[in-house]
Amino acid sequence: MTPATRAGAPAEDSDDLDVEEALALVREPKDTAASAPAPAEAPGERRYERHRATPWPRAREIAARAARSGSRRTPVSVPLAESLGLVLAAPLDALTDLPSFDSSAMDGWAVAGPGPWAVREQGVLAGHARPEPLTDGEAVRIATGARVPSGTTAVLRTEHGRADAQGRLHPTREMHHGQDIRPRGQECRNGDQLLPVGTLVTPAVLGLAAAAGYDTVTAVARPRVEVLVLGDELLTGGRPHDGLVRDALGPMLPPWLRAMGADVIGVRRLGDDAKALHKALSGSRADLVVTTGGTAAGPVDHVHPTLERMGADLLVDGVKVRPGHPMLLARTKENQHLVGLPGNPLAAVSGLLTLAEPLLRTLAARPAPEPYTLALGEAVHGHPHDTRLVPVVLRGDRAVPLHYNGPAMLRGIAAADAMAVVPPGGAQRGEETELLDLPWAAAGIEVCFT
Repeated sequence: MTPATRAGAPAEDSDDLDVEEALALVREPKDTAASAPAPAEAPGERRYERHRATPWPRAREIAARAARSGSRRTPVSVPLAESLGLVLAAPLDALTDLPSFDSSAMDGWAVAGPGPWAVREQGVLAGHARPEPLTDGEAVRIATGARVPSGTTAVLRTEHGRADAQGRLHPTREMHHGQDIRPRGQECRNGDQLLPVGTLVTPAVLGLAAAAGYDTVTAVARPRVEVLVLGDELLTGGRPHDGLVRDALGPMLPPWLRAMGADVIGVRRLGDDAKALHKALSGSRADLVVTTGGTAAGPVDHVHPTLERMGADLLVDGVKVRPGHPMLLARTKENQHLVGLPGNPLAAVSGLLTLAEPLLRTLAARPAPEPYTLALGEAVHGHPHDTRLVPVVLRGDRAVPLHYNGPAMLRGIAAADAMAVVPPGGAQRGEETELLDLPWAAAGIEVCFT
């Protein structure tokens, strides 16, 4: 997919966030007209104060910057087979000349001096020991990649040579010195920097590292993520029945998070249990905990009170986006992050893309994707005050909105290539709209992480 229009550098690339600035933002009082009545307090329970929702672009900026103010992540040595998608934490320097010897670029004959040449009986194959030197007037059969004998002046391709009645080799076209020889050090010399710090490890990078003699690379470790699925109404198997629904987020979130570059170290189902939630959060060793449900102000929504009890800082408490506005981002005293996702499936996806993706990207030191826009294939109704994230499919130079995009629906996103970022008030047919690619639909390598 080729973007039709690309924007400038993402906002996440600016200076580090002042955490107090983010805290001040969420602590500002809500607009009176937008405020909902405060939920009734349960007996013996103090109401957890709610704060003003953060605009969607600002929420993503806060999430991307939040991880930068934490402790520096220690680089790790990772085997090549496990390093796809990581970011180099040390330069990839050449450990040897590449090629490390003069080699043949073609099947044919290694020849010495001008022709015709007398051809030796024993040929030269790749991977064999150093061959005997050639003297002027001699030639020897040689395979692609084989070490050329000393004294070789050129390689004559198989299709460019013929033998006379005496068995002597003649060229059928003009030759020049060094033809079809890959000289030692043609690609790099020992000690040359091949790739700098910050390079994303792609399949091509793996190939270069292997060719250069590496068995491991020094990289930024994948962020460790734990998923806590909340809700007494969730089934783990069978059909929905008797007011119970299937848990869609438990199966969906771990592979989605892996596609974002995370190492998912655990998935736990806790139900609506405040004590279990507090214990799980207090005992987690993850860099990021992702919870599902419980972020609103209902009688069994325990995320806010639990974070307050733990003394966590709320960096984002609600986002001006539909679906998914009750999402939140918090940081504990142990410098661990928590992304609270709404319980509705598409609302949870909105939270993943809004808060989890930029935070994980920063923790992994991965570069931000370049923003881009496409024209909408149809008009999209907007929310009066909030951003909308709408599933779309990409058809040529158009992004076509999909139906079934309600907060509890997954039918639209399951068929989507991207999410369109629709500004407050909506967007008209043909209007350029920012898109967020989904990991498996993007042209990158994220899908390989699952």
